[in-house]
Amino acid sequence: MKQLRKTALLRFSFEKMVLLMPLVALTFSCCDSAALKLHANHADAGRGLTRRELLHRMAVRSKARAARLLSGGAAAGARVDPGAYTGVVPDTEYLVHLAIGTPPQPVQLTLDTGSDLVWTQCRPCPVCFAQTLPYFDPSNSSTFGALPCDSPMCDGLAWSSCGKQSWGNRTCVYVYAYADNSITIGSLDEDTFTFAAAGDSSGEASVPGLAFGCGLFDNGIFTSNETGIAGFGRGALSLPSQLKVDNFSHCFTTITGSEPSTVLLGLPADLYGHGGAVQSTPLVQNFSSLTAYYLSLKGITVGETRLPIPESTFALRQDGTGGTIIDSGTGMTSLPRGAYELVRDAFVAQARLPVDNATSSLLSQLCFSAPRRARPDDDVPRLALHLEGATLELPRENYMFEFQDAGGGSFTCLAVSAGGDMTIIGNYQQQNMHVLYDLVGNMLSFVPAQCNRL
Repeated sequence: MKQLRKTALLRFSFEKMVLLMPLVALTFSCCDSAALKLHANHADAGRGLTRRELLHRMAVRSKARAARLLSGGAAAGARVDPGAYTGVVPDTEYLVHLAIGTPPQPVQLTLDTGSDLVWTQCRPCPVCFAQTLPYFDPSNSSTFGALPCDSPMCDGLAWSSCGKQSWGNRTCVYVYAYADNSITIGSLDEDTFTFAAAGDSSGEASVPGLAFGCGLFDNGIFTSNETGIAGFGRGALSLPSQLKVDNFSHCFTTITGSEPSTVLLGLPADLYGHGGAVQSTPLVQNFSSLTAYYLSLKGITVGETRLPIPESTFALRQDGTGGTIIDSGTGMTSLPRGAYELVRDAFVAQARLPVDNATSSLLSQLCFSAPRRARPDDDVPRLALHLEGATLELPRENYMFEFQDAGGGSFTCLAVSAGGDMTIIGNYQQQNMHVLYDLVGNMLSFVPAQCNRL
């Protein structure tokens, strides 16, 4: 029997636990080069929230995510709970839509570039959170199969055991914990996944034999939103790794809108056909955190001033702490406090608008009062992030957040926050930017794009 790892963290006996329509699909092997497509929706899209509410919720999620990454390392991944939709800010950013099984059963999973395991809740689900979609039912899939505990995929889990009795003899039983102490427990299985086929607005593509977790005991603050998590990290269990694609990319539409975003697994020939200059920067390997995508950030410019921030502020340390990651699960960019204070002070000095102290204090963001007239392009300074070999020149709408309050006052707030010693480039800064993760060349490329047209 394979030994349960890190039993000091979780001491329990597995054996004592109680136990939509058909899609016409093309079939691809895991090694085909055809691109697969996922549609992603932002957690707050279409909910009728004001722009001020959107900013507040994004700030709360971003700070909570940054705190968890710092407490457990970037490999800890996304929080398991999907977040409450009434009275509590949901903790997810983007949900991707796909289907599992034959015939396909729809699931909606949190897109997470900071974790590896792909999992969804499964029947009979004795301890699970409520969700809007039905639980995945393995008994209704003709292609479902349990993975044995001596399989390579099972061996790749941090914590696993051989199941007995109600689990099934030699079934791979997994335990996947996150930095906030949320946890999913279930069996590691395999089945056919159905995606949209890139370049075909009506076609689907099916990929057989992908490993995923059937979550049966999921402990955390759960409400009806996602059904699980789609890990897009660098480990063997992630969706890009299992599909053996050379790359994946995402193009996030405007966060304040409701149009879906696009996630591509594999590169179509016309990826950058929409124009713009493609820039690339190396991905940095952190051997203490083999999941997250680290970059080499060299400096920051506000207006025409390169700020006096030492490169070591953003650098990965020998003990695996610090560093800079690009993260789909974080809303706004988070900087080490010293770097953030220099950025904040530069904006205060260079902006041609007065700071609104009351709004800044209420939202815990730097906010300016803005005149109720056509917005000039130069009332706030430009913001650029200097990466190794590339410069991410942010358009205004990717670092300033505009809104009006109930009294008709207009405000613009800096969508950057102070965090710990890790720098996190969030998805607000990636709006209408096609971001490509080259897994073979170990590079990250980006280019401005109209993401609603992909």
